Amino acid sequence: MKCPFCGALDTQVIETRLAEDGLSIRRRRRCQSCDKRFTTYENADIRMPLVVKGNGTREEFSETKLREGFRRALHKRPVPAPLVEEAVGGIRKRLLSLGEREIPSRDLGEMVMAALRKLDKVAYIRFASVYRSFQDVDDFRDVIKDIDRD
Repeated sequence: MKCPFCGALDTQVIETRLAEDGLSIRRRRRCQSCDKRFTTYENADIRMPLVVKGNGTREEFSETKLREGFRRALHKRPVPAPLVEEAVGGIRKRLLSLGEREIPSRDLGEMVMAALRKLDKVAYIRFASVYRSFQDVDDFRDVIKDIDRD
């Protein structure tokens, strides 16, 4: 670690401990050249994958957009907000656990549909009708038959 005072590269770690937030490590260092002390913090660098749209464009993952998709599908449905937050958090964790730099929007949509199917069947059908671009009543009938098999 480079000393912020004199620029020397030779610094010594004097003390290491968990920071107050529990998400980072706090290190006290001493410069071997100028003998001054300073503090550094070490944090995990976790990045969400980019979402690859159907047309090939890429955009940052947006938890706000994900939550909005749930909100629209669940409009006027009796699903408690904590369950929605749990579903959003579950998808976020799954994306992180994949460890991929990119994810097709199709895969993300399938994750949302699986979560909605568990939360509320009507919301699942609403989301599926838009997501899969239903063209006629037969498309709805097929999804309803699929749900009835559960």
